[in-house]
Amino acid sequence: MKKRQSASDIAVIAIFFAIMLVIHFLTSLVFNLWPVPIKPTLIQIPVIVASIMYGSRIGAILGGLMGIISVTVNTITLMPTSYLFSPFVENGNLASLVIAMVPRILIGITPYYVYKWWHSRSGLVVAGAVGSMTNTIFVLGGVFFIFSNVYNGDIKALLAAVFGTNAIAEMIASAILTAAVVPVLEKQRR
Repeated sequence: MKKRQSASDIAVIAIFFAIMLVIHFLTSLVFNLWPVPIKPTLIQIPVIVASIMYGSRIGAILGGLMGIISVTVNTITLMPTSYLFSPFVENGNLASLVIAMVPRILIGITPYYVYKWWHSRSGLVVAGAVGSMTNTIFVLGGVFFIFSNVYNGDIKALLAAVFGTNAIAEMIASAILTAAVVPVLEKQRR
């Protein structure tokens, strides 16, 4: 029985990871062509959905995979903020790895417990929003506390811009899509 459960978990993780990769590549393509400065991250939505449906352990594993995607992308595609998420680029360090991994792992944990506590349709909306905000709060908080000396000590302006644009869009998208997708997948699973 345990072996069958393990195989089932691996299949679930593989399917959700594949979905994450497709979302990452599609959003990267679309947002590079998008003329608007708001470029929300949507890769957290499968992590949130899997957490609610399959538990915090699978959610945390997928969150860790999301963190690995972040480290890989920021190592290969150099941007002005790559050092915040990759210890392998100039000015990056082990704290960069913490910022890239820990919030993403927590995305896979918090929605499960929010939905477990508030098991309803509105609980799905809140769990989706909390999952997204977990990432935002821990990433931006980590950047603020660990890298506050960059940008001539005015990192608050950068963080406020990110929070005011991307974070709100990510939270709304996560809340709506989580509430829409989980009931459909639950029905299919039965």
